[in-house]
Amino acid sequence: MKKTSILIVLFLVIISCKKEVVIQPETVKKHLYTLAADDMEGRRAGTKGIEKAAKYIEGEFKRIGLSTYDTLKDYRQTFTFTNRRTQKEITSSNIIGVLEGKGKKDEYVIVSAHYDHLGIRKKEGQLDSIYNGANDDASGVTGVLALAEYFAAKGDNERTIVFVAFTAEEMGLVGSRHFGKEIDASKFVAGINLEMIGKTPKTGPKTAWLTGFDRSDFGKIVQKNLEGTGYTLHPDPYTNFNLFFRSDNASLARLGVPSHTFSATPIDVDKDYHKASDEAETLDINVVTETIRAVAVGTQSIISGKDTPTRVVLEEKKKETKE
Repeated sequence: MKKTSILIVLFLVIISCKKEVVIQPETVKKHLYTLAADDMEGRRAGTKGIEKAAKYIEGEFKRIGLSTYDTLKDYRQTFTFTNRRTQKEITSSNIIGVLEGKGKKDEYVIVSAHYDHLGIRKKEGQLDSIYNGANDDASGVTGVLALAEYFAAKGDNERTIVFVAFTAEEMGLVGSRHFGKEIDASKFVAGINLEMIGKTPKTGPKTAWLTGFDRSDFGKIVQKNLEGTGYTLHPDPYTNFNLFFRSDNASLARLGVPSHTFSATPIDVDKDYHKASDEAETLDINVVTETIRAVAVGTQSIISGKDTPTRVVLEEKKKETKE
């Protein structure tokens, strides 16, 4: 009996000493300010700036200990496409890292954001020509990196998590469309996309909103998981903006995957959207950090394999097919 008591005490000590995994604002700020720096030159697909951003993301995936995806030899899924606006060929890469699951490793959850932006645009009378894209979407990529480190440290994901920084979203969801062409969509149980998570949205402090809320029960699962945290998730308040089909989640949703985008920005009044003024200093690090933490908690039961969102069935209106 005495030996048993000692073992119980030792077990409790070990449990109590186990360090809690917390997403830190210092880490968030480091990623955000690095990706939105002037030397990234606005991260336009096909430029030296986005190549620098790609190397940074690769380095973080390697540091965290993620493995490569499918048959890729490294973290890059490189391809060439034609820019439909300029008709020029561009070679660029999605950056993909994998955290293999435990008991359900053949079921995939994708965590994504696009790392490209608009590059350098010189306009008459405009002193700043670098479109840094801090909120759109360095904030989302910051979330992908922070969540990768968080779930890797926890080490309890039953499902395999695929972390992706998509390229050329600003050119028509090119990177995510390419990724979607080469997957078995039936193995992807959920898509967690992050877009513009750096400002307090119209739904209020400690809130985020989700695109396509009624297209699956993904949002309801997240809402339930967030109960008691002080953070709440709301349906997309911009129903006339067609946002469900304007971010990378759409490329997987069209394949039936319950893939949705989290956002925390009042986009109807955001004066920095697609402007040179979208710089890191305009964002609230606490908002970015709180939102990433909420995504981690809100999707935990999906990552663990406890909950499986219903599949997306698309009945697109004509305006939704025109991008």
